[in-house]
Amino acid sequence: MPQILIFILELVGTVSFAVSGAMTALKHKMDVFGVAILGLVTAVGGGVIRDLILGVTPPATFEHPVYALIAVGVSIIIFIPAFRRILTKQQKIYDTMLLLMDSVGLGIFTVVGIRAAWEITDSANVFLLIFVGVITGVGGGVLRDVLAGDTPYIFIKHFYATASIIGAVFCIVFWHYFGETAAMITGAAVTVVLRILAAHFKWSLPHAE
Repeated sequence: MPQILIFILELVGTVSFAVSGAMTALKHKMDVFGVAILGLVTAVGGGVIRDLILGVTPPATFEHPVYALIAVGVSIIIFIPAFRRILTKQQKIYDTMLLLMDSVGLGIFTVVGIRAAWEITDSANVFLLIFVGVITGVGGGVLRDVLAGDTPYIFIKHFYATASIIGAVFCIVFWHYFGETAAMITGAAVTVVLRILAAHFKWSLPHAE
């Protein structure tokens, strides 16, 4: 996949997760600093965890801070009173936007994580690829929820990590047969669609009583 398309994908994922983190901060009535930090952590947290697992130090976020700066900028925009009022007063708009942003970020970062694992290590096996892809996809959201004092989304909401795992499997299979570009687009799309369908139809894994 051309580097410009990778950059665009990562940019879309960064913006999506930054919005998701900032909206969670608004829900908890945090100040502008809290909103910026939660947006930043949600956007880059998964990538930092991924790089540490793969032995990339310092993590790419610190070598190329453009994504971190974008995440902070987007979060501050969400904090602007006009946006804040809409998101905090209109529950349906809030829920829909949070679902869409979180789903898009999850799908994109799952396949970006797989690509990073494939690039960095020649010995990448299926387990490593799936693990790194899922960690990249859900890591920022877990950090967001922990910092906000919530039970991590992946343990209670419909199926979240499961959508990432299925999308990762599609990405890896397609990579072997159709190449990188088709694999990344398919894997991301499968993850996003499954996540949205799960939320709409209330699909979930069995819960403890």
